[in-house]
Amino acid sequence: MNDERRKKIKLAIDRISEARALVEEARDEEQEYFDNMPESFQQGEKGQGAEEVVSGLDEVASNLEDAESSLEEL
Repeated sequence: MNDERRKKIKLAIDRISEARALVEEARDEEQEYFDNMPESFQQGEKGQGAEEVVSGLDEVASNLEDAESSLEEL
């Protein structure tokens, strides 16, 4: 692999890392929102929605981490 392609892969890794950090930040904020809800809300529709968002964002962050690792292995 030549230097130009290595630089492109490094740039892709950096951007994926930045995206993962943003997703993780959003996930953490949503988790905090859920944690600060009254218990009755946590068990209601809003709480369930927040839990689904946290779970989805966690999955996205994991997928981005996997993509980052795969590129680093090249």
